[in-house]
Amino acid sequence: MTTAEQPNGLWHRNIKARQSDETSGHVGGHNNVQNEEDLRQWQKHAQKVKEKILEQVHDQLSDLLDKALTESVQPVTQIQKKMPSRSQRMDDGKVFMERPSLLDELFEINHIRTIYHMFIAVLLIFCLSTLAVDYIDQGRLVLEFDLLFFAFGKLGTVTCAWFVMFVYTLLVPYYTLVFWGSLYHSFPSKLGLSLGTGLVLSVVQTCVLGLFPIYVAVHYQLPPASRFIVILEQIRFLMKSYSFMRETAPVIMKNTAKEGESPRFPTFSSYLYFLFCPTLIYRESYPRNTHIRWKYVGITLGMILGCLFYGYFILVRLCVPVFRPETNQPLSKRSMVLAVFNSILPGIMLLLLCFFAFLHCWLNLFGELLCFADRMFYKDWWNSTSFANYYRTWNVVVHDWLYYYGYRDFLWLSNRKFRTAAMLSVFIVSAVVHEYALAIGFGFFYPVMFCLFALFGVMFNFTMNDKRQSPVFNVIMWACLFLGQGVQVCLYCQEWYAQIHCPRTGNSFWELVTPRSWSCSYQR
Repeated sequence: MTTAEQPNGLWHRNIKARQSDETSGHVGGHNNVQNEEDLRQWQKHAQKVKEKILEQVHDQLSDLLDKALTESVQPVTQIQKKMPSRSQRMDDGKVFMERPSLLDELFEINHIRTIYHMFIAVLLIFCLSTLAVDYIDQGRLVLEFDLLFFAFGKLGTVTCAWFVMFVYTLLVPYYTLVFWGSLYHSFPSKLGLSLGTGLVLSVVQTCVLGLFPIYVAVHYQLPPASRFIVILEQIRFLMKSYSFMRETAPVIMKNTAKEGESPRFPTFSSYLYFLFCPTLIYRESYPRNTHIRWKYVGITLGMILGCLFYGYFILVRLCVPVFRPETNQPLSKRSMVLAVFNSILPGIMLLLLCFFAFLHCWLNLFGELLCFADRMFYKDWWNSTSFANYYRTWNVVVHDWLYYYGYRDFLWLSNRKFRTAAMLSVFIVSAVVHEYALAIGFGFFYPVMFCLFALFGVMFNFTMNDKRQSPVFNVIMWACLFLGQGVQVCLYCQEWYAQIHCPRTGNSFWELVTPRSWSCSYQR
């Protein structure tokens, strides 16, 4: 009985197991159907939420577009009421704000900094090539830097001349302004006082800041770099003193002191700070940094010294061997064309060096030492597609002075008329000052810079204007810079050696203004 009951019990248990499996299968299938139904319900709900969100976004965008279109179709008179007029914008002076130099920002990008490293590598190659040539020629390693020492000779005389100009610029314009301002509102004839004070100051300025630097450069026969130091400082002191008088005199004329109170004048410390800070526009105060980054000062000073040696190697390796006369060879068209194209590489390298050494390193060095926060000394002139933009962005410091005290004042005197004449006058003044600095610095008159600046520069300024936005015009701009620098380096180097080997035989006017390279036969 027991053996028969076991199979029967197993059969019943198997039947129950199958029934339970079937029951669980039906329940699982029912759950799957329920899950699918829930999923469809969630999808429908999400679709409804999505449609509501899109409707809200669409309504908001429609409102914004309607508002923009409504403002865009407002009458021109209403828009002009909101915006300042051109004359109002011109009456506003330069606004200083805290901002770094463009190259300092670009050097934080590894790709741009690699270009800087490439220039350092070229400097090392120049140094190695000089050592190799000296070893082959003289049998020993020599780095004499004789040309560098010659160019910066007689620094004692330069220092004395600079000190005289500095003391004069610090004391005479300031106390002249104080004297004039203290008498202006109480003097019977304001015009007579202003004209008399201005005339006396102009005569003294002409003697001290006009003739004295020229006398020092010519009488003491200063070498080229030392001459440039004296002349450029002369121009800087003249521009700074003019800006100080131009910015402060109108304020004194407008503000009448109350009874029993003395007129308010600029502080002496603010004027002293202005004489050293890297700007030509006077303000009572400037945006300042909180501290001096001495590491930045050391690196910048090292870059300035590196640029000096860089320029030395460019002249010694690329210019002197080409233009130093060794044979009595007459000047021909072929030799002239070859000399110009051989001068393009050193010319453009000297241009970039002058920009980097002065407009970036030198101005940033003084800006850091004086905590001067506005470091926009230049803009991205290398991206210019027009010469008009290039002139505005190459040297912002000088451009601001020429714009506010040359171009804008000319328009103010002409009642906002003759804009073309104002622009031409600024070009002519700039070209004359550039040529004056080169003539005194080199010791001879050869108006290459004036012709390129005043003639071709003006022509390119009107033909390649801001309407030219194609990258092709950036290529044209760089090609013109290359060729212009080649012409300048070639002609000035030829004239330098012609002045040495064919000196003047007299001091007549035509003897002084006629280039010696036109008649001297010692050319290469």
